[in-house]
Amino acid sequence: MKLFNRLSTHKTLPALRGMALATAAIAIMSAMSAHAADLPERIKKAGKLVIATQANYPPIAYKNPETGQLMGLDIELGEAIAKELGLKVEYQETAFAQVFSSLATSRVDIAMVAISDTAERQKVADFIDYMKTGPQFFTLQANAAKIKGIADVCGTKVGASRNTNWPTQIAAWSNDNCVAKGKAAITVIGTEGSVDARTQLKTGRIDVAVQGSETLPYFQTMEANTYVLLGQPLFQQETGIPVSKTEPVLRAAVMTALQNLQRNGTYDKLLAKYKLQSSSMPVALNQGK
Repeated sequence: MKLFNRLSTHKTLPALRGMALATAAIAIMSAMSAHAADLPERIKKAGKLVIATQANYPPIAYKNPETGQLMGLDIELGEAIAKELGLKVEYQETAFAQVFSSLATSRVDIAMVAISDTAERQKVADFIDYMKTGPQFFTLQANAAKIKGIADVCGTKVGASRNTNWPTQIAAWSNDNCVAKGKAAITVIGTEGSVDARTQLKTGRIDVAVQGSETLPYFQTMEANTYVLLGQPLFQQETGIPVSKTEPVLRAAVMTALQNLQRNGTYDKLLAKYKLQSSSMPVALNQGK
C-alpha cells in the first residue's frame, strides 16, 4: 500500500502542477476577457475612448504655443485612463456649453474639462471625482497697495467665468462677508472664462478675478511678479469626469481605471509633474454639493 501511495504521488504531482498552470492561465484569460467586457459594445468596437476637452485652462488642459499640441494634466491622465482600458484615445475640442449634450448623444464618451461636480450637474451626468480645488481671489501686484487681503475685496469689481457656479457663490460670499458686516457689496462680473477674466483684470475693467486654485501656481510661474493671491480658496470643491447617466458600465470602467492609476503611482506622478499635489483626492463618485 505504501509503495502504491508513493507511485501514485510521484505520478500525480506533475499532473497537479499542470492543472495549476492551466488554472492560472484560465484565470488570466478570464481577467482579460472581463477587462474587455467591462466596456460598452460601441466603445469596444471603436477601440477608442473619445474625450471632450477645452484646451484653454493650463495646467489642466492647454496647447503648446509652438506646436499646438494638446498638453496638461487632463490630457495625460486621459491617455493613461484609455491605456488602462486597452483603448486608444481621441480628444474632441468641445465648447463648455456643448459638453453635456455631447455626452447625452454619445458624440463623446467622457469629458475632462476641469468641470466642478455640483448637485445641479449631477441631475444630467454622474461625476467621477479625481481632484479637489476651490475658487481663489487674486489681483495684480499693481493693485496690491489698495487690495491687501481678502477683506479688501468688498466693494470691488470681481470677475469670474459665467460657465462656472462661481459668480453665484461670490455673490453669496459678498452677502455674508461684506453686506452683513456693513461693507459695500462685491460687483460680480461674469466673464467668458479665466483667460477673459485675466484680460479684464489687466485692462482695469475688474479689480479682482477668481479662478481655480489649481491653476494659479502655473500663471504665477509664467507671468512672474504679476499676480497676488488674496487669502485662501473660498471653499473646497471636487473636479470630476462627467459620464452620461445612461452609461453605468462605462462609468464603472473609468472609475476602476482611475483607482488603478492611483494604486500604481501614475496619478501621483502626473500631479507632481504639474505641481498639483495639493489637489490630490481619492477617486469618488458624485461628491459635489
